[in-house]
Amino acid sequence: MTDIPAVSTYSPPADLDRLRRNALLLAAIGFAVSVVGAVVDFEQFSRSYLVAWLYWLGIAMGCFGILMLHHLTRGGWGLMIRRVLEAASRTLLLLALLFVPIALRLADVFVWARPGAGEDPLIAHKSWFLNQPFFILRAVGYFAVWGVLVFALTRLSLRQDRTGDPRLFRRMQSVAAPGMGIFALVGSLAAIDWMMSLDPHWYSSLFPIYFIGGQIVAGMAFTIVMVRYLSDRPPLESVFSAQHFHDYGNLLMAFVLLWSYFALSQFLIIWSGNLAEETVWYLERQQGMWKWVSFSLATFHFSVPFFMLLSRRLKRNIGSLVRVAFLLLVMRFIDLYWLAAPTFEHGHFSPHWLDLATLLAVGGLWVAIFVQELKKRSLLPIQDPYFEEALDA
Repeated sequence: MTDIPAVSTYSPPADLDRLRRNALLLAAIGFAVSVVGAVVDFEQFSRSYLVAWLYWLGIAMGCFGILMLHHLTRGGWGLMIRRVLEAASRTLLLLALLFVPIALRLADVFVWARPGAGEDPLIAHKSWFLNQPFFILRAVGYFAVWGVLVFALTRLSLRQDRTGDPRLFRRMQSVAAPGMGIFALVGSLAAIDWMMSLDPHWYSSLFPIYFIGGQIVAGMAFTIVMVRYLSDRPPLESVFSAQHFHDYGNLLMAFVLLWSYFALSQFLIIWSGNLAEETVWYLERQQGMWKWVSFSLATFHFSVPFFMLLSRRLKRNIGSLVRVAFLLLVMRFIDLYWLAAPTFEHGHFSPHWLDLATLLAVGGLWVAIFVQELKKRSLLPIQDPYFEEALDA
């Protein structure tokens, strides 16, 4: 059994305030540079901002999906990281507000939103779905649905902390069960709207689950990084065991495998079908520098993490596991950039300094709000009926 400190609550460490200040400082620098970039080239700013926003949204949504998976399975692995998952999920309000700049300048990013786009027969055929009012209305609906689910789960979790009612974990399961289906459906529609519709001439029935799979990888990788941060500081410095890290490593490996399966399946189906309107999307990503980006995704988003995570010793060492998680967080941004940028530049590879500036701006603010949410509750749900079992893992 792990040597657990004799405490009745697990209050967040004071170091979180310093992390929040540093995040806000990075956000201020990123926003200042982004404002300059927006003045110089607002269209480029909008494109970079969309990718940055989708990256941090992906981490939040990935954590939300893992949170519901935890409630469904009742695994001790999830109970130990529930507060991290809940805090990340509660940043959805911030992300909804950060969607406003995108909504105000849709034509800078989406071809179908530009004047005269209806002259294209294919875009005209999809205009009942791809039009600005309906697009914005759907986005509001997505965040409303996600918000209701997040509010329901985190409210029940808070009530459990206050009352210790053993029946509440069943109620959380009853929310998570349909919530997983709703998460998949709404997330699929959001993936079509916010990423696949960048090229309205291309489509893939597998793209939504590929996109959601990437979010789950990002959420798990971020959670592992936060576990390392918290486990180095009291009161959690002697709470997490090697078995906990091993479980997180297994989950991360499973999610990497799922993402890779979806990516490979989509590629094989489209490539074997050999339809011009579908294969051109991949052809753009196999030319010039983009072919090396594609190769890096296959190597560092799948091969290297997968073979590293096969090692039991690595998964039981939080330092080594965090290095794999950091690698995957980097590759998640590269994957999103690989999905979006060739469409913007018609296959040309032309990274811009605004890509980094907007990533820091949105990310710094997101991390600051995440830390603020994490500080609101005990780091462990000590009133959960499975709490002692989870500690003994």
